[in-house]
Amino acid sequence: MIKNHRNILVKLRGVSKSYSGQQVLEPIDLDIRAGEVVGYLGPNGAGKTTTVKILTGITEEFYGSAEVCGFDVRKEPVEVKRRIGYVPEVAALYESLSPLEYLQFVGRVHQMDDALIERRAIEMLSLLGLEAEHRTPMFTFSKGMRQKVLFTAGVIHNPSVLFLDEPLSGLDVNAAMLVKEVIAQLAQAGKAILYTSHVMDVVQNVCDRIIILSKGKVLADGSFAELQERQGKSESLESIFSKLTNTDDHIARAAKFTRSLSEALAA
Repeated sequence: MIKNHRNILVKLRGVSKSYSGQQVLEPIDLDIRAGEVVGYLGPNGAGKTTTVKILTGITEEFYGSAEVCGFDVRKEPVEVKRRIGYVPEVAALYESLSPLEYLQFVGRVHQMDDALIERRAIEMLSLLGLEAEHRTPMFTFSKGMRQKVLFTAGVIHNPSVLFLDEPLSGLDVNAAMLVKEVIAQLAQAGKAILYTSHVMDVVQNVCDRIIILSKGKVLADGSFAELQERQGKSESLESIFSKLTNTDDHIARAAKFTRSLSEALAA
């Protein structure tokens, strides 16, 4: 049972983290409410992965406090893990197993009934286009097929909070459309979702709120419309991101890159 959270399922207060004396996450506060999809954006090394590791209990050493569904991630990590789902961009699957065998393993970790695991796994895999492969060893699978299994594993136990890291990576157009709609409907059902991605147009369309990080600091937090209002009505999310993170010199850098290539070819 979820503790009294006043509709807040994820709460960070003054959370910071350093590695070998280097600050990788400045003190941040963050709330994610039931029914909210929050886009979490930033360049590589901005602190996105560190935040997710803290919230999922992978990293226990940090300053500040972090709660999921009202449970302290340090003091009650098992209770937290029961209530979260995590879909990484890249994960090590047990390739000798079939998707059904792998999902049975995941479901049992979450103490699900075997009959429910099999019924739910076969139905979800079929909807994702893997109806013919649910008993096939996964060493034969493409990246997109593996991603479908990872997504199913992340949601099969019906978690209250989802952490999604590039969940559409490798998916074909139809599968990506389906997963985006699933995310929207999970939010409508009251799930809290933290969505990290480098694909700006997807974040713009999928997320209710967008947080932009750089060098461990929160630079912006609001809906896309609110970010536009602050930066200029005609701005795209990609443009806003580039300006805030000081990465808007891509045209000049691209010209220098192609010029170097042309010189190399001429030589």
